[in-house]
Amino acid sequence: MMKVTQAIDIPVYDLSLIRSLWEGRVKKYRQRQKKEQERLEKSALARVNQQWQYRIKCRTMKPSEISELQEYLERTPLSNTRNYNGVSNLQPYQESLIEGNSIIEAYCLFDSDEKVQIEEQRYIFELDGEARTDLPDYIQDMTYLRQWHIRGTNIHKIPKYIENFQELQVLDVPKNGIEELPTEIGKLVRLKELNVSYNKLSSIPPELGECEELERLEVIANLDIKELPFELSNLKKLTYLDLSANKLSCIPVCVLRMSSLQWLDISLNLLTDLPQDIDRLEELQSLFLHKNKLTYLPMELTNITTLKMIVVSGDLLVCIPTKLCDNPDIKFITLYDNPIETQEKEESHEKVEEEDEKVQNAHEKEFMEAYIESLKDRETAPTYTTKVSLSCLL
Repeated sequence: MMKVTQAIDIPVYDLSLIRSLWEGRVKKYRQRQKKEQERLEKSALARVNQQWQYRIKCRTMKPSEISELQEYLERTPLSNTRNYNGVSNLQPYQESLIEGNSIIEAYCLFDSDEKVQIEEQRYIFELDGEARTDLPDYIQDMTYLRQWHIRGTNIHKIPKYIENFQELQVLDVPKNGIEELPTEIGKLVRLKELNVSYNKLSSIPPELGECEELERLEVIANLDIKELPFELSNLKKLTYLDLSANKLSCIPVCVLRMSSLQWLDISLNLLTDLPQDIDRLEELQSLFLHKNKLTYLPMELTNITTLKMIVVSGDLLVCIPTKLCDNPDIKFITLYDNPIETQEKEESHEKVEEEDEKVQNAHEKEFMEAYIESLKDRETAPTYTTKVSLSCLL
């Protein structure tokens, strides 16, 4: 008997064909995804949705908070922000501001870092330009500000309502022709930095001594300041004091009681000697005495163990403690005027105008700052007196 066997067909597939088939499908899928992404980027739907989400968020905010945010964003230079999806600025939003909260809606288009930067800028007020003669009225309501930066304007006085700015930490008002500081400045109990350089001040109010948190004070080139009030002795946290280019005939008593002082610049004044108790400044590191009328330095300077740099003029100086010159930890710098320029000045007898003197002082300050910065980069301090002959007019 014959046994019939049934044949079984076994299909054989070409794996490479299957692979190419699926690769083709994946490629088409990715192309569709890319086109969809491009379509969404060009579409305004995403932006509209984002704006509506922000509007919904605004529903939970108080009207005063919305108004405050809008007021801040209006005065913020949003047009200078980075590009967003190819848009160079926010001019379209600014033009439609009268229609609603468009500029507020623009705020949501920033990434998190930009929002943090804007939030920080919210507490800073900046103003410059000679055309400015008065502060804007709206600043009176911005008592939450932490920094004022007003430079190179024709605003000649600081308003008395500054006492309302209890959060103010930085008051930076150089080159404005300010003639007087208000006594209300003493109410700024959180103030840490004050710069009133290149103005027309003839005195500093004693009330400034009540700003006990003050760490940095710059009173450069006011030209008519001859003394400081004793009340400034209360500034125990002050570490930086620049009194250069004024008319001080001696170091004020209050300065010797600023126990935390590390940087003291009293150059370009009328000093003829230093007080015997200058070693009260136990934390002093840098002392600038050049362009005065000093003929000697007291031995008490050698008692300040923290001292790292002294800058003096060598034209009149005849007596210097050897310990200062030989100390390898102290950079002792002696500056000399150019004798040719000095002779020309004596022969000309030309009166230097106040503005010219301020410009000259400003140039000298820039030179000294650059020179001192170059010295900081040196790994070792010189073990001898460094004499620098300046060929430029100081």
